[in-house]
Amino acid sequence: MQDEFDAVNRVRSALTDDGLDSISFVVEMSSTGHTALHLLNLGPAAEVGLGPYPGSLILVEGAVPEPWRRLPDPVPGAVPAPSVDLSLLERTLRERIADATGATEAEIAAAETRLGVALPDELKVLYRVTRARWQDWGDDYAAAERVSRAVGCELFPLDELYIADAPSRPCPWRFAATEAVATSSDAAVQGMVGSPGWIAFGDNGGGDRIAIDLTPGPRGHVGQIIVLDHEQNIGASLLADSLTDMVVRERTDWYASRRADQPPLVARVNIGSLTSIEAAAHPDLEVLSIGVWDGEPLSLAPVSGLPRLRTLTAYPGTLADPLEIAKLTGLEFLELGPEEWRVLLDAGAVPSSLSAAAIEVHGNRPVLPIVAIANEILSLWDRPPIAQTILEGHLGPGV
Repeated sequence: MQDEFDAVNRVRSALTDDGLDSISFVVEMSSTGHTALHLLNLGPAAEVGLGPYPGSLILVEGAVPEPWRRLPDPVPGAVPAPSVDLSLLERTLRERIADATGATEAEIAAAETRLGVALPDELKVLYRVTRARWQDWGDDYAAAERVSRAVGCELFPLDELYIADAPSRPCPWRFAATEAVATSSDAAVQGMVGSPGWIAFGDNGGGDRIAIDLTPGPRGHVGQIIVLDHEQNIGASLLADSLTDMVVRERTDWYASRRADQPPLVARVNIGSLTSIEAAAHPDLEVLSIGVWDGEPLSLAPVSGLPRLRTLTAYPGTLADPLEIAKLTGLEFLELGPEEWRVLLDAGAVPSSLSAAAIEVHGNRPVLPIVAIANEILSLWDRPPIAQTILEGHLGPGV
């Protein structure tokens, strides 16, 4: 096994020397022992995909899907909850962790400068009682546990507070492009990817972030406490009306409100969901995903001209005429099978509006032809191709 570890470490060292996190490869071996190793460097314009296949192709440098560009809506008249009580919050915390070391005003001011936003009064009260630094606990896990129990979450130290905006919640294009954001008129929390007004200050111990919300939904309160589920790309759940409410009443219902689907923004046509393109067509439709289908190939005519349609994904073989895609003039993301991409490329009909694209591979397809199609698509936007390095040699018997 040591020989194997040594070999792997040589590869890892080579990748590190070239500044690479990973590299895909294809090996071709003949019965004579002739072997060709194709190393595939995705480069800056392709995301990592499944196995050796490239993921999404970034056609416009720096582009992100529409939900990741969305900012929260203003909520005129939003105010803090009646449960806010700074004196009660401080008294409760000091009773529970009387020996804690609090942050100085200078440390709080430094955190505000780093974040670019003034900390809410409740958060200042919390950190004046405890700054939650390991140095203060001297690696005393019991002391850290007391703080967590007192606050109701694993509290971040001041220098680890961060703004839970959209860039802090990254997601591969092929998944992010099929999301949509929406906030109902009775929502306490806006259905965003992230917000400049979400200040993450803790964790529930399972990877979900706890944040104070300064940009609430129509029925929310400024300074309410929300939970960002690490298994979700969009939205947050309301935990408490205020930090006082969370600490004093010991709120622990992390999933008090789950994000609901928002039809008709996203439509999925497949054997287990909608059964026609007509059923999906709606003026507000943003995402159309066509999945496994056992009927006749589908026409895109019913969604032609829809003003908000920005994403189309279609399982290989499900489209009656891929050239109908040319009538979808607002697409920013397109995912098709290799044959469908071939039709568009040969006809010069790849939509110029795209910011990203992906090739849906079904089954165990040869990798190199998929890479060739990907590079053809990238070349239309003059983007860096997926680079290939070929090493050839002969592996004889016993090697």
